[in-house]
Amino acid sequence: MRIERYLDQLASAAIRETTGQTSSPLLRPTTDPRHGDYQLNAAMALAKALGKKPREIAEPLAAKLAEHPAIARAEVAGPGFVNLHLDDTWLGERLTEAARDAERCGIPLVDTPEKIVVDFSSPNIAKQMHVGHLRSTIIGDALCRLLRAIGHEVIGDNHLGDWGTQYGLLLVGMREFGSLDALDEQPIEELERVYKLASARAKDDEDFAERARTELAKLQSGDAENMALWKKFVDTTRRELERTYERMGIHFDEWLGESAYNDMLPGVVERLLAAGLAREDQGAVGVFWQELEGAPAKLAKQKEPFLVRKRDGAFLYSTTDIAAVLYRKDRWHADRSLYVVDARQGLHFQQLFAVAQLLGVEMQLEHISFGTVLDEAGKPLKTRDGKAVTLASLLDEAERRAEARIREGIAEKKLHIDEQDVPTVARAVGIGAVKYADLRQNRSSDYQFDWDKLVSFNGNAGPYLQYAYARVASIFAKGGEDLDAAVGPIVLREPPEERLGRVLARFGEVVHQAAESYLPHLLTDHLYDLAKSFMSFYEALPVLKAEGDVRASRLALAALTARQMRRGLDLLGIEVLERM
Repeated sequence: MRIERYLDQLASAAIRETTGQTSSPLLRPTTDPRHGDYQLNAAMALAKALGKKPREIAEPLAAKLAEHPAIARAEVAGPGFVNLHLDDTWLGERLTEAARDAERCGIPLVDTPEKIVVDFSSPNIAKQMHVGHLRSTIIGDALCRLLRAIGHEVIGDNHLGDWGTQYGLLLVGMREFGSLDALDEQPIEELERVYKLASARAKDDEDFAERARTELAKLQSGDAENMALWKKFVDTTRRELERTYERMGIHFDEWLGESAYNDMLPGVVERLLAAGLAREDQGAVGVFWQELEGAPAKLAKQKEPFLVRKRDGAFLYSTTDIAAVLYRKDRWHADRSLYVVDARQGLHFQQLFAVAQLLGVEMQLEHISFGTVLDEAGKPLKTRDGKAVTLASLLDEAERRAEARIREGIAEKKLHIDEQDVPTVARAVGIGAVKYADLRQNRSSDYQFDWDKLVSFNGNAGPYLQYAYARVASIFAKGGEDLDAAVGPIVLREPPEERLGRVLARFGEVVHQAAESYLPHLLTDHLYDLAKSFMSFYEALPVLKAEGDVRASRLALAALTARQMRRGLDLLGIEVLERM
């Protein structure tokens, strides 16, 4: 059920019929319910072309729209706006259809499904995940879920940083300072310790640095001993990463790191040279934008080349990214590839996408950028000693604070959770709170990380939404009713029912908008609005104590609310709790 899309099509037909013009209705929801549910601004846009006053166009348009059973009233307001009031009988029928569509919960499928790659998280091997990976991981996972929900085939790819110059230092460092036992027990901590020692040694000891370069060259040429040790670095790190992802409920379809494309890299450079897109300069190879005919306007003045091979013959992650684009198109036949990466990488992706276009790759490429997580002082979130906050420590703290809030709620008789269930609930609430706090922001903005707001059971926060869902579910437990069997019919009789019904009717539209614009915060805003609307409805009207058809209708409204909240939170990667 996509109410706005339906009304948009309805209004477009009415415009053609009353004016003979093909024009966008310029439909949008009203901000004040006194002015109806939706407003059309088409008459204002058409006035000049038709040589008429806007109201002269709006009045017959409103009259035509009022003939449709979906519209209770269509009123002309101001200089020529058309305000649409939805018909409650028609809306109740649509809600009943959604209530009986338990599998899809009223979310329609796209007309033309695509195959979409979502490249997200992508940490480096041999390093702990930190708060800088938080946004890519959470936003990327939500986008995978949203795009699948509307019918696309999605490949979530974790493009690991598992190749590069640092491995020469790690190979020498592990043999000099490392412990294979420690590598098995605490792989990432041991690799970080070794790398720190090796990096410091290489700065002061040229012989050590040369040995690292030699071991790197042997690795790149396929030396069996070095490949075996490198594979151990990768495998042990990946097991640690998988534990973190499992804790967060994150799943990937593919784990194709940089090393997966090694065999393609020489061919990528040759292809760029053969196409005249790159040239050699003092042994290095790059795309020189100022010299390149057909370069995008944004890059035509870019002085620095987009290097794809260094003077020493080493390839760069730009080369790997080009190879990944070609692989995703040639092997997966992808229609779109989305890169959920920090906004500061914008120039890199502009150049990557331009190269792909010039190579003739027919695939939509988009940089899904996001801002920085800030502390309360408005600076990038770090530990007290200035280091990056590890993701594991942040999740630990979230669970600890969630448990403290839960115990406060139990003591105040606001929450009803058995003692043995507290740790499980704290985990779901803590991790859900971290995810929701991130996703409720417009991803393009920086946001301040506020622990007090993050784990709050009041306001626009994850714990409040989880609590609201549990409240709705408790109605059915209390009344001995089957939530899945509550399917109406829904009839909107009272103002609180009408207000709740209008929020419920927008769910399918909002899911599509959040998926198509890559903006999960549109869904968090809707779920918060839904929770508030339901609480107002429940406080104003009896549900279990109502009788007959009224009781059946209100139970169906409650059940549809629960299903949408459960489905909506799942699309954000947040676990629901049946009892709190």
